[in-house]
Amino acid sequence: MDDISDKDYVIIDHFLRDDLYAEIRSFFLDKLPVFKEASIGTDMDKHIDNNVRGDFTYWLDRKRDANIQELWNLVDEVIHMFNRYCFLSLSGYEFHLAHYPSGGHYDKHLDQFENRNNRMISVVIYLNEGWQKGDGGELEIFENDNESFLVEPIAGRCVMFKSAKVPHAVLEAHKSRFSLTGWLLYQPSALGQFFG
Repeated sequence: MDDISDKDYVIIDHFLRDDLYAEIRSFFLDKLPVFKEASIGTDMDKHIDNNVRGDFTYWLDRKRDANIQELWNLVDEVIHMFNRYCFLSLSGYEFHLAHYPSGGHYDKHLDQFENRNNRMISVVIYLNEGWQKGDGGELEIFENDNESFLVEPIAGRCVMFKSAKVPHAVLEAHKSRFSLTGWLLYQPSALGQFFG
């Protein structure tokens, strides 16, 4: 909590228990045939632009995807921790599974839409077993002075950052790149000192 408050992001290795990691990765592989090409924009402006992003997604639903209940319990716990220690008013979430095939990338962007500002915390958990340098798909995080650094998408690593404050990109993947990606949401209310 201190890191994300001070630096706007945090990187945590071995974020998931081994059994939960295996459960989520198995679920991911089972759903891979029904992933859909990802779009950009919202509502009426939603469209596919392979020049901007080239991934495929499967949006999760807690009721439909109840067989990964342990994941939903973890999301609840993370929301509780942010609300307790950072005085946020998080009250929801949205998550999807993301597959970047070879050649897939996502240009520099913020995880916040112009006409929708309820994404507070972005969460990425990597599911890439045996990732090695040269495989691509690194997360590039841009800091305030426009310097950037790369986060390797190794299995079990979690990256969390402030959705409206941390520009980032996904570098071109040279082999399939898997992740669980989502956002912790709030219904507009007082936010306390965390974003002040």
